[in-house]
Parts: sequence; structure tokens; C-alpha cells
Amino acid sequence: MPKYYEDKEEEQTACAGVREDLKTCLLETDCVLKEGKSPKQCLREGHCKALQVTFFECKRSVLDTRSRFRGRKGY
Repeated sequence: MPKYYEDKEEEQTACAGVREDLKTCLLETDCVLKEGKSPKQCLREGHCKALQVTFFECKRSVLDTRSRFRGRKGY
């Protein structure tokens, strides 16, 4: 279960929960922990790809004018 569903105070920014999960996923990868690379480098190598795509879709839905009818994704 994604961590943003657990007992946490809600942030007011869009896609905050997905961003937090992506950050946690990147910081817990072997790429960062064992190889000592930065999270940005690990993201470029393809780690946590599903969360990256989800975060992209959420940010894109913020700019989509149709989202006011459908609601934001990942919220």
C-alpha cells in the first residue's frame, strides 16, 4: 500500500503523496545505498519507473483543463 494513505498530515501541494513515495523508493534502492549514486542518477537509469510515470501523469493532470471535471490523478 502506498505510504501516503497511512496516517500523515496532508500537504496542500498537488501530487504530494506520489512525490513522497517516489522519493522514498529512490532513497531505498541499492543504486543509492550500495553504489553511492545520487537519486537523480538512479532515476535516469530506470529505477522506480512505475512511480515516476505515476508522478508524471499526476503533474500533467494538474495542467489539464479537463481535470476540473474529472479530478486530479494520484490525489
